[in-house]
Amino acid sequence: MRSAFEEIYEDYHQDLYQFLMYMVKDRNVAEDLVQEVYIKVIHALDTFKGDSSQKTWLFSIARHVAIDYFRKQKTKRKRILDFFDWGERGEQVQDHAKIPEEIAVLNDEMKQVYKSLDHCTMDQKSVIILRYIQGMSIQETAEILGWSTSKVKTTQHRGMKQLKEMLNGKEGL
Repeated sequence: MRSAFEEIYEDYHQDLYQFLMYMVKDRNVAEDLVQEVYIKVIHALDTFKGDSSQKTWLFSIARHVAIDYFRKQKTKRKRILDFFDWGERGEQVQDHAKIPEEIAVLNDEMKQVYKSLDHCTMDQKSVIILRYIQGMSIQETAEILGWSTSKVKTTQHRGMKQLKEMLNGKEGL
């Protein structure tokens, strides 16, 4: 008989890794974040009440771990920028993270969609990844994000509109 953790791991590991990979676009970081999610799951497993499915609970934890990662990165960049004297031009250090190796096999249009996700808000990006890449329903997405279904629909609409504008060249990549 499988333990609850083994069940979660075996049923959702690949989806969890893929979700975090799309969020952070770095294999090593995604692997680290997956481990962080599993640590949180192990610590919180006995408090899981079953109000939602294990999958929505797991992805909710993963989303929060990703958001925490981005917050830490923003703080780290700010400290670096504050440390150096950039002169009067106010130069910015830009993150030119490589896209994952898996993207190389996608056609050019999908590469553009993937790159365009970076121009969406974190909420829009989360909804689009959960709905279209992970294939979750509006209800599951709402549960993961802790939102109403109408907020998911609105955010999805705005995110798709943003992607469409980016892909039509209105914003430029």
